[in-house]
Amino acid sequence: MAPKADKLKGTDLVHGDDDYHSGAEVSPSISVTTTFRHPKPTSDELENFNELDFWNPSRHVYSRYTQGVSTRVEKVLSKINDGFAITYSSGLMACFAAMVHYQPKRVAIGDGYFGCHAAIDIYKRCRGGDMEIIGLDDEYRPGDLCWLETPLNPTGESRDIQYYANKIHAVGGALVVDSTFGPPPLQYPFKWGADCVMHSGTKYFGGHSDLLCGVLVVKTQAQWEKLGHDRTYMGSPMGSLESWLLLRSLRTLHLRVPRQSETATALAHWLKKLADTPVGQSYEGVSGGIVIQVTHSCLQQKDSRGFEPSKQMEGGWNATFAILLAKPEYSTRLPHLMKYFVPATSLGSVESLMEKRLGADPSADPRLVRISVGVEDLEDLKADFRRALQEVTKGRAKL
Repeated sequence: MAPKADKLKGTDLVHGDDDYHSGAEVSPSISVTTTFRHPKPTSDELENFNELDFWNPSRHVYSRYTQGVSTRVEKVLSKINDGFAITYSSGLMACFAAMVHYQPKRVAIGDGYFGCHAAIDIYKRCRGGDMEIIGLDDEYRPGDLCWLETPLNPTGESRDIQYYANKIHAVGGALVVDSTFGPPPLQYPFKWGADCVMHSGTKYFGGHSDLLCGVLVVKTQAQWEKLGHDRTYMGSPMGSLESWLLLRSLRTLHLRVPRQSETATALAHWLKKLADTPVGQSYEGVSGGIVIQVTHSCLQQKDSRGFEPSKQMEGGWNATFAILLAKPEYSTRLPHLMKYFVPATSLGSVESLMEKRLGADPSADPRLVRISVGVEDLEDLKADFRRALQEVTKGRAKL
């Protein structure tokens, strides 16, 4: 039976950092300082920075260790992810930091975000090529790390976290789950056996297309402190402005993500009806045969092992998914015919985004279009699709 879904509380998002600031400010100031004045010593001995508690800092020394707003944002992220969260300058830096932390002999990985594959390859090169990449469903052995992305980029399909957790733990390995497409309250990977959870905070945590951020969440403070030490000397903390923007954005996560999830789920089902419409017939004024496939967790069937995605996506379905069009030229034209979907890469923001995925990922099907649903009204997005799909077959003159 599935664990009971957590409720993402606005109270935690707004007040999760209350113990880590003081003063009269309601909204924190944007601090751009990198360094902080030392207090006068209480004895003839100088304070050793390494003895400071960076998890609960009583003061700040240098922004590569801690800074006021970055500490506050990590407290909020820790609260809502039920662990110890640490931020990085980008999602890819978080991916690389996880590799440095676990130092696997082999990595089991499947399809997913090409950027993480590239970051893992760079780590492999740093090891002189002495690290094997295997498939998720290959046989595991001691020293392996399982890197599981779910829901999957760009298709939005879910994978069974518990199954891969059991498989990797049976050989003493660790499971990292890239949960970027499934932020709280949609999915909580620790419940299903994950050892570490990664998010590209640029996406749903940031939510406004204006910051880069990576997040790792681990289960113990000792792991957090080790990651913090590595982050300091890899030179990869978030900037002060980005931390401030992220803290601002997290305050409304419980409002944005459920709305995006609800709209995207309804839109995916509606597009599936278009995909099921035969050539020569039409649905709501759109000819059949233009949209030929829709991939989304909500459309998945129970697999041969009995995995039911709704149990894992216990707080709602993902708001990013993909459609396959009949011809590559349709996927080129469609994003530029939309009114409310911005033709741009990335995902998770308040505005809906759409892209021909081949432009970012050379391995993508040239007919595939990735869709990130924002907070607009569903009927407006459906009307946008109806109009654009009626135009998409008419050629470049309509762009």
